[in-house]
Amino acid sequence: MSRTKLLIICPFPQDVAAGQRLKYEQYFKHWRENGYDVTVSSFMDMPMWKIVYTSGNYFPKILGTLRGYCRRVLDLFHMRSYDLVYVFMWVTPVGTSLFERLARGLAKKLIFDIEDNLLSEKSSELNPIVKLIKSKDKTIFMIKAADHVVSSSPFLNDHCLGLNRFKACTYVSSSVDTDRFLPSNPYSNNRKVTIGWTGTFSSRKYLDLLRNVFLELNARCAFRLRIIGNFSYELPGIDLEVIRWTKENEVRDLQGIDIGVYPLVQDEWVTGKSGLKAIQYMAFGLPTVATNVGTTPKIIRHLENGWLVSSDREWLDALESLIKDSALRRKLGEAARKTVLDKYSIHAIKSQYLSILNSVMDRTL
Repeated sequence: MSRTKLLIICPFPQDVAAGQRLKYEQYFKHWRENGYDVTVSSFMDMPMWKIVYTSGNYFPKILGTLRGYCRRVLDLFHMRSYDLVYVFMWVTPVGTSLFERLARGLAKKLIFDIEDNLLSEKSSELNPIVKLIKSKDKTIFMIKAADHVVSSSPFLNDHCLGLNRFKACTYVSSSVDTDRFLPSNPYSNNRKVTIGWTGTFSSRKYLDLLRNVFLELNARCAFRLRIIGNFSYELPGIDLEVIRWTKENEVRDLQGIDIGVYPLVQDEWVTGKSGLKAIQYMAFGLPTVATNVGTTPKIIRHLENGWLVSSDREWLDALESLIKDSALRRKLGEAARKTVLDKYSIHAIKSQYLSILNSVMDRTL
């Protein structure tokens, strides 16, 4: 039986970006076991990845971008030799939709995987010039032209259905390896309770929403704040621990948290978010406090497997209650773990991805 040659076109190197690692990347083994030969081509190489979310470094970033475009040109030359092309986010990050149109023209069949609402405006504090040269046309074209669209939220999926020529769009949740993301929390108040947040510089603005909440909470009760990311952070007066994210220590660092926080704002960009942070925390059996917006209420059932909030006052009340009440942390945490096992584990999701790949390959255009 012949195998299907599959080319993955993605922004970031493999195994480093959560949006890729906890989405399609963790299914490569399953795809290979089911007849797909997977080749990955990332726009960024590791030297570029290490500096892309730092301030300055403009010359190395320009060189990294040029290397990425060279890789994409080579991809175009070889694209006809693949049976299926899977594009995550974009073919190239800036400019017109030229590379997307070339990829669509050369690909025999194409799946477009969109994470977050790329149709909404989102500025970059580190690379403000990028906003000036980005084009929504790239995303709109890919949604319209793809043989199938994989979306990151139900809200975004509804929008894609209105654009895609085949009306072939599927919401597939982010998921986690529950055999690796294992609970170890004692749900005890014998030590200081740790509130935790994980993310990158691009999502730091959401963490900043809680600065005043943490300061006022500190006046009410003792806690430690653990931030796991790729940036430095300061919050004077708070017992703060900032940890540099690494794949090797990811599980251990998240297991050291007692309460997970997932602050968001109400805007178009957030409606496209998959709720990944909530799913990560919940996999570890952690009670998760999250803003009641977007996809999150579809994952968290208020006071059943987590805590939904809409104001600073509600954040304070939720966090204070969970810090003081270890039995409540256990109740919500254990229910959260069961939710992830049932709905958001790789075992629960893997058949959805494979079904999409097979359906595209089986379709006669």
